[in-house]
Amino acid sequence: MKFRSLCTGAALAAAITLNLAATSAITREAVTAERIAAESAKANAFFDRVFDESVDRSPLMQGYLGLKKDQDKWDDFSEANRLAELAITVRELAALKATIDFDRLDEQTQMSYRLFVTQAEQTIEGWKWRNHDYVFTQMGGQHTDAPAFLINFHTVETVADARAYIARLRAMPRMFDQLIARAEAQAARGIQPPKFVYPLLIESCREILTGMPFDASETRNVLLEDFQGKVAALPETEADVKPQLVDEARTALLGSVRPAYEKLIALFEAQAKVATDDDGVWKHPEGRDYYNFMLRSHTTTALSADEVHTLGVREVARIHAGMMAIARQTGFTGDLAAFLKFMRDDPQFSYPSTEEGRAAYIQRAEAAIATMTARLDEFFGVKPKAPLVVKKVEPFREKGSAAAFYNQPSADGSRPGIYYVNTHDMRGLPIWELETLAHHEAIPGHHMQIAIAQELENMPKFRRFGGYNAYAEGWALYAEYFPKEFGFYADPYQDFGRLSDELLRAVRLVVDTGVHAKGWTRQQVLDYFGANTAASAVETLAETNRYIVWPGQATGYKVGMLKILELREQAKAELGAKFDLRAYHDLVLKNGALPLNLLEENVRAWIAARKQG
Repeated sequence: MKFRSLCTGAALAAAITLNLAATSAITREAVTAERIAAESAKANAFFDRVFDESVDRSPLMQGYLGLKKDQDKWDDFSEANRLAELAITVRELAALKATIDFDRLDEQTQMSYRLFVTQAEQTIEGWKWRNHDYVFTQMGGQHTDAPAFLINFHTVETVADARAYIARLRAMPRMFDQLIARAEAQAARGIQPPKFVYPLLIESCREILTGMPFDASETRNVLLEDFQGKVAALPETEADVKPQLVDEARTALLGSVRPAYEKLIALFEAQAKVATDDDGVWKHPEGRDYYNFMLRSHTTTALSADEVHTLGVREVARIHAGMMAIARQTGFTGDLAAFLKFMRDDPQFSYPSTEEGRAAYIQRAEAAIATMTARLDEFFGVKPKAPLVVKKVEPFREKGSAAAFYNQPSADGSRPGIYYVNTHDMRGLPIWELETLAHHEAIPGHHMQIAIAQELENMPKFRRFGGYNAYAEGWALYAEYFPKEFGFYADPYQDFGRLSDELLRAVRLVVDTGVHAKGWTRQQVLDYFGANTAASAVETLAETNRYIVWPGQATGYKVGMLKILELREQAKAELGAKFDLRAYHDLVLKNGALPLNLLEENVRAWIAARKQG
C-alpha cells in the first residue's frame, strides 16, 4: 500500500509537472503569436507609411492612383530632388532594420520585409547609374508622357480640377527646364542617345504643337481638344465659367507650352549634331557594367549577357521548328524564310490603314478579350474587379509607341485598365497576331495580373502597386502560351501569331545582348530580325529602336515566362493528381509582383504544403 501510495504521488506530481509544462508551452505560443502579430502589424504600418509619403511627394503617382491632391503640380525632376529621394531611401532602409525584428514577423510580412530591402538596395546601387538612363527617348519621357498624363489621368469633375489642368500647362516650362538640365549634364559626361533618336524626338514635339491655337488649321490641338471636352462635361451650373476656362487654357498653351516645347526642340537639334551612330550602351563610361546592372534589374536573376544570348539562340531554333509545323499544316510547301515572308507580306493578314480597318481591328480585339473572359473560371479562382477598355494610341505619340501596351486602372476603380493599340500603320498589327496580343496586354495577361495585385487585401501598398519586369512580362507571355493548351488559337494562323510573339521575345534575348554587350550595330539587329521573324518592316524598326534606348528591359519577358512555366511543370510532376492549375495561377498572382527567386520559394512551399494536405 505504501509503495502504491508513493507511486500514485509520484504519478500525480509528474502529471502536475506535465500539465504545468503544457500550460507554459501554450502560454509561450500565445505570447509568441501575439508578438508576431504585433511586430507584423508594426512592419506593415511602416511599409504603408513609407509608400504614402512617397505618393505625397509625387503628383504623378497621385494621378496614376486616381488621387486628387496636387493636381496643379508636376513631379520635381531636379537633381537636388533625386538626391533627396536617395537620402530618404537610405534612411528608411536603416529605420526598417533598426526597428523591425525580422524573426518576429509572420511569413507574408517577412516576404514584404525582404522585398522592401531588395528594392531599397537596388535603388541605392542604381544611383551610380542615374546618368546612364536617357532622359528623353522615342519610347518615353515627359515630352510625350506629360500630355498623355493630362489626357488619360487628369480628370476634370469640378472647376477646381479644370484650373489645376491649366496650372499644369503653365508649369510645363519649369518641368522641362529640370529635365533639360539633366540631359545636358548627361551629355557633358559623354552620354547621349544615338543619332537616330533625335529626329523622332523632334517630330513628337512638333506633333504636340500642331492644331489650334498653334496654327490656323481647323483641327484643334490634342490638349485643347481634351481640355474643351472635359470642361464641356462639367455641370450646367458652371456654364458661365466654361468659356473663360477654355480661354485660359488657350493662353497657357501659347504662352507656356509652346515655348517649353520649342526649347526642347532646340536642345534636340543641338545634341543631334554631336550624337553618334554607336547604338549600344557599351559605348558609355563603364557601359558594360551598367548593362550588367540593367540585366540583373530586369530579369531579377544573375544571368550574364552571354547566358542570356545563348538562351535566346536556343529558343529561336526551337520556335522556328514549331513554325515549320504550322507551315506544313496550312499546306505551305516552301522553307521557313519563304513562310515568314508570306506571313509578313500577304495582304490578307492586315487590315487597311483606314478608319474602317482600325475600327474592325478594335472590334475583333474586344471579341477576343470577351471570349477569354467567358472562360476565366476554368483557369482562375481569383479574378480582377476593375473593368478594361480597348483604345487607340493618341496621334501625338503614335510614331514612337509600341504596337500595343497597357495602362493600369486607378486604385479606386474609377478609371478602367486600358489596352492601347497603335493603329497608325495597320501593317504593324497583323491579324494573325491579334489573339495572342490581346491575351498578353489584357486578359489573362497584364490587366489580370496588375488589377488583381492592386485589389489585394491585407497587403502593403508598395507590393500592390509595385512591379518586377521579369514577373510582369513573364506572366503576360505565359498568358499568351497556356490558352493553347485549352483549345485557343484553333486557327493555325492565330497559332502562328502566338509562336511569332514568343519568337519575338526569344529574338530580344539575342539582339538586346547583341547591341549592348557584343557591339552589334542597329543594322545588324534589323538584319537579324528580318532573317528570323515575320515582323513587318514597321514593327522591326520600332522594336529595334526600342531595345537600343531601353537596355535590358526586353530580356525579362522570356526569362520570366520560362521560370513560371518551369515551376508549373515541377509542381505537376511532384504533385500528380494533387496539382490544380487554378490554384497554381492564383498562387502566382495573389502575392503581387515578385522577383523570380522569391516566386520560386513560394511555389516550392506551396508544393510541400499540398503534398502534406
